Amino acid sequence: MQSATVALLTSLALVMSATAAMAQSRPSQAATAPKVEEGYVTTDDGTRLFYEKIGSGPQVVIVPLRLYTFEAFKQLGDQFTLIAYDTRNRGRSDPIPDDQKASKLSIQHDVADVERIRQHFKVKKASLIGYSYLGLMVVMYAMDHPDAVERLVQLGPVPIKFGTEYPDNLMNKDEPGDPALLQELRRLRKEENYHVTHPKEYCEKEWSYSRVGLVGNPANADKISAKPCEMPNEYPINLAKHFESSFASVQKLDIAKEKIAAVKVPVLTIHGTKDRNAPYGSGREWALTLPNARLLTIKDGAHQSFDEFPEIVIPAVRKFLAGDWPQGAERVTVLNPES
Repeated sequence: MQSATVALLTSLALVMSATAAMAQSRPSQAATAPKVEEGYVTTDDGTRLFYEKIGSGPQVVIVPLRLYTFEAFKQLGDQFTLIAYDTRNRGRSDPIPDDQKASKLSIQHDVADVERIRQHFKVKKASLIGYSYLGLMVVMYAMDHPDAVERLVQLGPVPIKFGTEYPDNLMNKDEPGDPALLQELRRLRKEENYHVTHPKEYCEKEWSYSRVGLVGNPANADKISAKPCEMPNEYPINLAKHFESSFASVQKLDIAKEKIAAVKVPVLTIHGTKDRNAPYGSGREWALTLPNARLLTIKDGAHQSFDEFPEIVIPAVRKFLAGDWPQGAERVTVLNPES
């Protein structure tokens, strides 16, 4: 009996020893996962921009509007150095006082802030990923700093000229949100001033409605990774004031297409056919106008296709940043393929 017990203990010891050796021979997931660094970069006018940085690869990728993009793209930190930051007065960046918004909020300030981020991290050349109106902004940055840009990615970019109307097949105007909830939101604002008295609670209610419009299939709304109502800058009462100043500068833009055609770096434009925030036609127009651009169409995708279809978007962006065009990226020769 005693010898059997000794044999059993010896066997267990051998198994434990082998298991420990195997564990030592392969690094743990926690040890190999890139660490996230976070902090602030101060701009020339004193506004602090919150950033998260991940990875240590020699190629640097700068991504504004961190609060919407970082969770989806942080996996690129295993290959690149990814620096995502919140634009001024957004996310966790410094709020700008109301009496300074007109002088400190514009797309031109956004362009200058990219340069400040680049200089702060001592990056010689970076690739940029611009989502929504920032898809326009990163092209403006490339116009002003052509030697500082390696590649550009546009995610659901707004039109070159604000308010451009495209053929019906290149625009999506449906409203998938719950109409009863929309009526409730309007009542809360008009009758109870709820968005002022309870800004976070109202934000959460409004976000539950508006996020449905960011995906092509409303059933995919839970795939959206952003949690804007955790940040006071994103409360509707504050965001409305932000847009009054920021988007006013976008509306005034009138960029000559000859200047856009002078941007020679490779550009990957990714656009969903069901985008309600920036029409699919604008993605086609960008890819048609930029001389070294290709369009990756996300069928049935909407504005946040990188969250709804990450299995398509993330590998495509990775391959493009590494130097190759992803499968399905096409040269656009006509604005409307159905004409």
